[in-house]
Amino acid sequence: MDVSADRTTFKRHSSLSTLVAHFFGILAVVLMLIWLLHYREGIEYGSDNPLKVLNVHPFLMYCGFLFLVGQAMMTYKTAYASHQVQKMVHGGLHLIGLILGIVGISAAFRFHDKLNLKDMVSLHSWIGLTTFILLGLQWLLGAFTFLAPQSSSGTRARMMPWHVLGGRALLYMGIVAALTGLMQRATMLGQSTNAESRLINFTGLAILLFGVSVDFSVALGRYN
Repeated sequence: MDVSADRTTFKRHSSLSTLVAHFFGILAVVLMLIWLLHYREGIEYGSDNPLKVLNVHPFLMYCGFLFLVGQAMMTYKTAYASHQVQKMVHGGLHLIGLILGIVGISAAFRFHDKLNLKDMVSLHSWIGLTTFILLGLQWLLGAFTFLAPQSSSGTRARMMPWHVLGGRALLYMGIVAALTGLMQRATMLGQSTNAESRLINFTGLAILLFGVSVDFSVALGRYN
């Protein structure tokens, strides 16, 4: 078996998966912006209109949180840079995503407060907040394990498979949270137009395919 040829094939497929992931990821961003700005009320955290505040939630939770988490995962294995740079960009993108995610989650609570609605009653909220908390813990554990100079190489080697597995699992949990959130919002809207319904569906499909492509890219990238 030609190991070198196999590595070249895996690298090529990983690069292709990365391009596909970027396509669907950016497509989902564009579709979501069209939905929120054209069909809905717009996006404004400090607005007196509670629906504008609510729209901050899906925008930041996908465009700010999930999209950047996917970018961070691909960067670590597919970016053409030194290993140290890959690690720093990987951790930095995750951190930015977490910060934007905090704002996105607070927008949902702010919307509930404006309308005196109960918090944390839907499956979407349970999955979403659990995913966010676990990813925050994953980031802290990863920072102490892989970025701290006092961490031994043996500890890093033992933790790496679990770190990768946890990251991939949390990516899919994030996708589930995003899709259940879109379903919940579509239910709230009731009888929306056919065009808006199709737009929401295509946005969900783009998010799903983005996540699958990211996972393929990461999985194939490990064989480079």
